[in-house]
Amino acid sequence: MKQKVFDIIQIGDKSNRISRSFDIFIVINILCNITVMILETFDQFDNFIPLFRFVEYFTTMVFLAEYILRIWTADFLYPDLKGTKARLRFIRSFDGVIDLFTIIPMIYFSGFIVFRMLRVVRIFHLFRINAQYDSFQVITGVLYEKRRQLVSSIFIIGILMLASSLCMYSAEHEVQPKVFSNAFSGIWWSVSAILTVGYGDIYPVTAVGRMMAIIISFLGVGAVAIPTGIISAGFVEHYSKIKNINSLQTEYPVNFVTILISENHLWNNVAVKDTGLPQGLLLVSILRNNEMLIPHSSTKLLMHDRVVLAAESYIDESNLKMQEFVIGPENDWVGKPICELDISRLVTIVVIKRRDKVIIPHGNTVIKAYDKVFLYKKSSNTIWNPPQ
Repeated sequence: MKQKVFDIIQIGDKSNRISRSFDIFIVINILCNITVMILETFDQFDNFIPLFRFVEYFTTMVFLAEYILRIWTADFLYPDLKGTKARLRFIRSFDGVIDLFTIIPMIYFSGFIVFRMLRVVRIFHLFRINAQYDSFQVITGVLYEKRRQLVSSIFIIGILMLASSLCMYSAEHEVQPKVFSNAFSGIWWSVSAILTVGYGDIYPVTAVGRMMAIIISFLGVGAVAIPTGIISAGFVEHYSKIKNINSLQTEYPVNFVTILISENHLWNNVAVKDTGLPQGLLLVSILRNNEMLIPHSSTKLLMHDRVVLAAESYIDESNLKMQEFVIGPENDWVGKPICELDISRLVTIVVIKRRDKVIIPHGNTVIKAYDKVFLYKKSSNTIWNPPQ
């Protein structure tokens, strides 16, 4: 039951109709909550305040139920953690904190405007509906990659603001003692000047102050352009990487093979990591009791499991020949490892069948009498025979 609930409340795909319906319901719930909060600010809708309150409480209760279910199913969200640790991990996560602050204002702190404003953050959960690569993830990724450069540019802007505030205090204090009363009174002016807002409530009146204001304004334009350029360059680099990846990648067809694990199968009760799959093969899924499992390295294969293997398609060359030989007891290969055999470079031993066992050989595999050897030979004209 917990697994099914987790699959529903997580971002669903088109094949899971219940989960997709839940996503749509949550989106409508979010939009209703935000819309009601906006409409409450209009005096024209005072007569609808009781209806707005009902919608607000109802949508908040939905958020509360979703929050409780996400805490309950946190074990599946963080499979490496169990029980209380997984739940605490979710509560401390970004989504958990936002969910909590979305609920708290309505329950306890409805009179605190700061907490009520946090309800607006719920709209950011709309980005979770897109399970694919979306623009919001691109923005956060670029900001994270350029975080050091952005911190450095903000530090430079802060120093410029502080220096301009001190300079303006020195130039304007004697003329405007009430406006520039101390060293920090010019911070507001420096912020509006450097960030090119130009509010106009505080401004210099002396010739020296105006000259410095001109210089500081020019410096402010350059300072603000630094983080803008960093972010722009980050976007260009990001999309250049995507373009390069798309231009360099090559599509190959993939073949799927289904294997039934019988009682005597070599993989029965064996972990995926111990199956010894050769390069180019991938165990993609396990069908067990009519349920599809996505395996990890420690997943054990059990009897009656149907294992789906994916393999890159091989190139079917017309001059690639397959031969089969039975090694007699008098054959010179008997008792010798493959690495010591006198074999042409065009010949490769790919499989050895020994009684009921199938062996994938390596250099130290010893050939025994009555082994059935399968060879690939890349030749279009002649058939190669092993020594008798």
